Amino acid sequence: MKHVFHKSEIPLSQIFVVRRLQENHFDPIWHAHSEYQLFVVLEGTGTRFIGDSIKAFKPGELIFTGPHLPHLWRSDEAYFGKNASLKTDGIVIYFNEHFLGDHMMDKEEMIALKKLFDRAGRGLEFFGGPREQIISMMQELTGMKGLQSVIQLLQILAIMAGTKEYDYISSRAYELENNPGEADRMNIVYDYVLKNFRRKILLEELSELLHMTPTSFSRYFTTKNNKPFSRFVSEIRIKHACKLLTETDAPIAHICYECGFNTLSNFNKQFKEFMLRKPAEYKKAFLSI
Repeated sequence: MKHVFHKSEIPLSQIFVVRRLQENHFDPIWHAHSEYQLFVVLEGTGTRFIGDSIKAFKPGELIFTGPHLPHLWRSDEAYFGKNASLKTDGIVIYFNEHFLGDHMMDKEEMIALKKLFDRAGRGLEFFGGPREQIISMMQELTGMKGLQSVIQLLQILAIMAGTKEYDYISSRAYELENNPGEADRMNIVYDYVLKNFRRKILLEELSELLHMTPTSFSRYFTTKNNKPFSRFVSEIRIKHACKLLTETDAPIAHICYECGFNTLSNFNKQFKEFMLRKPAEYKKAFLSI
């Protein structure tokens, strides 16, 4: 597997880069880079990994990540089929901390922006009116050039720096060494689990792919991700169950086995542990919105 942990996104001739991403699926590789990244999902669904956070994504999600924070928007398996008609769409902006000059962030006028950049180290998800305003401005930005585009980016950052309508994504405790080998291993883990979570996950099988013993892999995963591997697998299964509960009419028993749980009682127990309510209660609450 290629070493893709760091990707340089900005040509030397440009202050920042904005791209419209219209593909069959989003980049399926866990990676990080030295730039700040602002990303909005316009079309597509799947599972989002940022640091030690796992969450289903859908259109309208607006995320700001800081340098070297690993991330992956893994499209649902339906997007990878040979005859898949589904498409993904998004807008991404890359820029570095010194895009306005080496000492600009030391100035008094930049205090709010510097604080925003500091918060981005854990990843930020924006909500409400500011999110809608920023998404609209990002769409406009894709058609701008020159000084007008720089001013538009600064206006976007001013909104982000001034709003309190955001949540942190990754935990304070998250830590990942910045080397390509870490990315390679985590890509193997994510790929294996997302393809196999509907059946029994075999630790021996995954460990062999990583050329590790089951014990050493378990210790490695817990150290790097601030959670045991078993909890990571449960998170993937529960997130998929939430998706099926809200987007389909499938019976709860069917969803239980579709998500890799062996018994309905275990499914109910783990679902309540993660979501603070049983599957039936979760579905009822969603339908009442």
